[in-house]
Amino acid sequence: MKRRAALLALLITTAAQAQQADGQAEARANFNRTVVLAADDVRAFPKPPAGFDDANPALPQGQVVEFGYDSAVTRTQRQALVYLPPGYSPQRRYPVLYLLHGIGGNQHEWRGYVRGTAVLDRLLAQGQAQPMIVVMPNGRARADDAPPPAERTFTPDHIAAFASFEADLLNSLIPAIDAKYATLANADHRAIAGLSMGGGQSLNFGLSHRETFAWVGGFSSAPNTRPAAELLHGKGDFKLVYLSCGNRDGLINVSQSMHRELKALGVAHVWNVDEYGHDRESWAENLYHFAQRLFR
Repeated sequence: MKRRAALLALLITTAAQAQQADGQAEARANFNRTVVLAADDVRAFPKPPAGFDDANPALPQGQVVEFGYDSAVTRTQRQALVYLPPGYSPQRRYPVLYLLHGIGGNQHEWRGYVRGTAVLDRLLAQGQAQPMIVVMPNGRARADDAPPPAERTFTPDHIAAFASFEADLLNSLIPAIDAKYATLANADHRAIAGLSMGGGQSLNFGLSHRETFAWVGGFSSAPNTRPAAELLHGKGDFKLVYLSCGNRDGLINVSQSMHRELKALGVAHVWNVDEYGHDRESWAENLYHFAQRLFR
């Protein structure tokens, strides 16, 4: 009996290791795709000015606070970061941007690695963006939502946690944010955007829920992105749909496909192709351009 149990455990472990290896191999193949550019795969905007994403202590600083909420999906209390614009006051109401991270990140990625809050501080100080609340959640909805070790990044259970975040976002996080902060709690004042895996999530969740989001952005979106026709259900009256990717990014085919599908469906959108790979600089630049166009 012990020998049979040991053999079964070995088979399960071997199958799991093979599944992990397959996931890693598929991910490498996606990133290493040959980039083929079309005539309209070009910049929609010039590069931002030098230092646009550098922190400047001389400027008014938004406040970043930890926010805990009870998740009906994971049955745990989950954590997000919330950016409150300089001068935030509960006596006025603010639009809200939900900003989603990549497959290896968490709620700290936009603030730390991408320096997104520095971008927002500068835009607000210069009057180039509307004052807004920005929610940066952990986009993997599972009880243990820590980033996994590298060898488990592309396993099916990890990827499935990003899909499960849709219900967590819609049914738990958004209601909790609207209950806590002075938000304009309607679709016309709510946006969603993300990078890589979070870009795919943003397109999936945003395009399929026009009743919740009127402003949608996908930056360097990953292969989790679903086809536009499957998401839109014939609804295309968004305030803004924004797509971007670098022309040296092996995942550009995902965003190219979404751009072409939206064009064929007659859905107005922005398509911005910069000169980067799957890089921080691309995500910071596109937050800079996207944020300026929100809530106008």
